[in-house]
Amino acid sequence: MQRVFTSIALAILALLSCISMTAEGYSWKAKWISKEQCTSEANTWLAFRKDVHLDKVPRSIVAHIAADSKYWLWINDEMVVFEGGLKRGPAPGDGYYDEVEIASYLKPGTNRISILLWYFGRAGFSHMSSGIAAMIFDARAEGIEILSDKDWGCEIHSGYGTAHCPATNYRLPESSVRYDANAFPEDWYRQDSQKWFGPAIEIGIESGRPPFGRLVRRPVPLWKDYGYSRFSSIRQSGDTLFCRLPYNCQFSPCLKVNAPAGKVISMITDHDYVTGEKCVSAEYVTKEGIQEYEHLPWMNGDVLMYIVPPEVEVIEVGFRETGYPTEFAGTFSCDDPFLNDYWEKAVRTMYVNMRDSYFDCPDRERAQWFGDIVNDLNTAFYCFDRNADQLAIKGYLELVNWQKPDGVLYHPVPCSNYFKELPMQLMNVVGWYGLRNLWFYSGDSSFVEDVYEPVHRYLHEVWQLDSEGLPIYRVGDWDWPDEGQHRDRQAQLNIWYYLALKSEAVFARMLGRESDALENESVMLGIAEKVNRDYWNGNEYRSPDYDDPHPDDRVQALAVISGIAAADKYPAIKDVLSREYNATTYMFPYVLDALFTMGEPQMALDRMKKMYPSVMKEGCSTLYEHWNHTGSCNHAWTSGAIVPMFRQLAGIDALEPGYRRFRLNPQMGPLNHVSASFETGYGRIAVTLDRSGKKIRASLTVPEGTQCEVRLHNGIVETLEAGIHKVTLYGNN
Repeated sequence: MQRVFTSIALAILALLSCISMTAEGYSWKAKWISKEQCTSEANTWLAFRKDVHLDKVPRSIVAHIAADSKYWLWINDEMVVFEGGLKRGPAPGDGYYDEVEIASYLKPGTNRISILLWYFGRAGFSHMSSGIAAMIFDARAEGIEILSDKDWGCEIHSGYGTAHCPATNYRLPESSVRYDANAFPEDWYRQDSQKWFGPAIEIGIESGRPPFGRLVRRPVPLWKDYGYSRFSSIRQSGDTLFCRLPYNCQFSPCLKVNAPAGKVISMITDHDYVTGEKCVSAEYVTKEGIQEYEHLPWMNGDVLMYIVPPEVEVIEVGFRETGYPTEFAGTFSCDDPFLNDYWEKAVRTMYVNMRDSYFDCPDRERAQWFGDIVNDLNTAFYCFDRNADQLAIKGYLELVNWQKPDGVLYHPVPCSNYFKELPMQLMNVVGWYGLRNLWFYSGDSSFVEDVYEPVHRYLHEVWQLDSEGLPIYRVGDWDWPDEGQHRDRQAQLNIWYYLALKSEAVFARMLGRESDALENESVMLGIAEKVNRDYWNGNEYRSPDYDDPHPDDRVQALAVISGIAAADKYPAIKDVLSREYNATTYMFPYVLDALFTMGEPQMALDRMKKMYPSVMKEGCSTLYEHWNHTGSCNHAWTSGAIVPMFRQLAGIDALEPGYRRFRLNPQMGPLNHVSASFETGYGRIAVTLDRSGKKIRASLTVPEGTQCEVRLHNGIVETLEAGIHKVTLYGNN
């Protein structure tokens, strides 16, 4: 059985004082329940059932439900929740609970409540197991209590087991699942089911104590269910059906077949192995006759393959897509088909990497790596509605709650088998493009107080300055500033640390900590002076001891976007960026940002069109992790160029948090037409730009409660109030 915690996690749990995402005062009367015969082995499935008599149905009754690890809920034969529960880990040892309004599913008389539990029981990069397969259900209204206890029925669902294929790789807590239709009645959850259920057992654990820990209210909504769909196309070759989905998505395979008993149908996506690592797949063992099956655990890919024995007649196959509950609110189009194609693939890549958290890829890891998250949260502002921001906030609260006793932050979290710090990357995570942009572009400051002290401790206790006032380089557990060639790391660190202090100074003033802000700004001034004095050689920025003949493009870009590099250095920096291409997909958007900042949209677009084709593959609806079609083929950080496409190419950038005030300053380069729109907390901003010579005719929608600053064709800066405006601008090319 999977042990409850690793020794490292126990140490963290013992010493950590959790400062955020606390349980919200719900007083649990229900008991955690399981089955006496359950040994909580990995990939255990339990079926729970309870018949409840009601004289009348209340207007409202909310069920509070927690599980290790996932659950499906039916009431009176109707599906209420399709995959409830979040992967465990708001803090080490703790879990989340759902709130589900169930009144509309109840009726006077006898009501059957049925829950199917899937217990991962494995270590992984996105989940910390409690060590016990169990659930808790607590629903109360006036005169009504529906509480999980020993009076519930519970059976080990013997139909579910582990697929007879290589085990999923060590990063995934999920196993590949096999379902045997002969082993357990498929109608067990229904009101008319005659399946006998033995009693559940109560687990005598006080609320808030290990192994289940504190329960935190789920901070994001339940998944969106897109319903049953047919495949875009189906092609058969030998014993295999190749079924193309409309795009790479999170889905559950479905089938209807006529078969003899005991035949095995395998379900494998084109993402079965990624970089040599086994991902999730599925198996179905037939019963006699016509039968239907839906594989509940989600998979992802562009193509699903059913490997079908010759004795099995396939009547129909399809899928159910589910996903994070956000709307595709952003739009982008222009007169360059390449950019339009990139936009479509980038948005799809973003969405397939959203569920329990933002993750780096939906197949190999499903892990919340925060270098990815920084790019993702910025990109999400322009792809989705503002529900997307809650996923990033959830992640940051988890990040600080998993801080080590010595003050070190690390990722991915939640996690039970990886505890390594990536120091350079974390500078970005807690800095200007990470925490500051999450607040500034969303307009949501609810998390600031919770994250401030852990981040302050990390920046000022874990990190130390040398005699020159520069941060002392730390390799941490993984010295990873960017994928690929790690050039001139000290120079990169100086500027990342500068940007982290800049972000913290903003939050310090928000919280009335003026002395912290002044201290940060003093250190920042010293860093800027020393970098410009000792790292600038007249042609480029480089560390004094960096002897590679090639300057690093990332260092030059960081100097520009941080403001350390003054405009008189731009010509030399542009020359470096015209020939150096060290930045990989993670850092590439920051180089684009620098080029636009220096007024070089043509160079930025040329750079995009030179590099991004190597992550955009024909037949793949999402973007690759690394250049040259390597790594996973659905890595969301590669979507990061969406940010300069909106903020600088289309020119819609915020001047106040949440786009309360914004500016329109497009840099269209060679483009003659750009149209873009996205949702803010105030409403929808939309712009259509048509260029003729140096003049740009713009149609702009300014939401209620906001203002837009524009520079008109006569050079006058004008503030536009809410409404739809037709204006003429000077083109910045």
